Amino acid sequence: MPSTLVIEDDVRIARLLLLELGRAGWETEWRSTGREGSQACASRAFDIVLLDLMLPDIDGIAVCHMIRQTTDSPLLMLTARDAITDRVKGLDAGADDYLVKPFAVTELLARMRALTRRRPVSPGDWLIVGRLRVSETRHEVWVQDSPVELTGREFSLLYYLMQNAGVVVTRDMILERVWGWGYGGSAAVVDVYVGYLRHKIDWHQAEVYLTTVRGVGYTLRIRG
Repeated sequence: MPSTLVIEDDVRIARLLLLELGRAGWETEWRSTGREGSQACASRAFDIVLLDLMLPDIDGIAVCHMIRQTTDSPLLMLTARDAITDRVKGLDAGADDYLVKPFAVTELLARMRALTRRRPVSPGDWLIVGRLRVSETRHEVWVQDSPVELTGREFSLLYYLMQNAGVVVTRDMILERVWGWGYGGSAAVVDVYVGYLRHKIDWHQAEVYLTTVRGVGYTLRIRG
């Protein structure tokens, strides 16, 4: 599951982002001050950082400089300031993109996907099963030479199944890994998302079976 850090002092906006990003399949952490945000970036790697320009303790430009000393994770700056000079300052400080408030969540998610796709991929980044391959860093799925568009949750489910190819994983195992330990809904959601994967991926072309093990769970197997 891709991860993001939200550095935002407005509780209402932060809660909205946590909700919408979670629905889109992002593992999200929130910090309300620039100092806490920069410390979080120094302690772990995030796939992307969302940084508010106006923070209560440290100016967002200064926070951006601090973050760039410890990580090269893509950084998307969020701000109510729309002046060209503010955008230039943000980009010069190390931001990769700039989004003016108020914004549509769909645009935010599109920009996040675009930024993560631009990250360089090491040769060992691809996970391959049959002719199906995924890159967690770039959040891409390919069947041979054809790309497959998946939501964040669908991608996380597929990646987990591919990590355990040939092994039967239970619905509870999938829920804990893909939805998180705090998920309180029905385990039937796993079956729904498996159905989405079956519909979106050409499994014959991928030379992979997505098999239901009745009463237990699912497994991926390469066609023999």
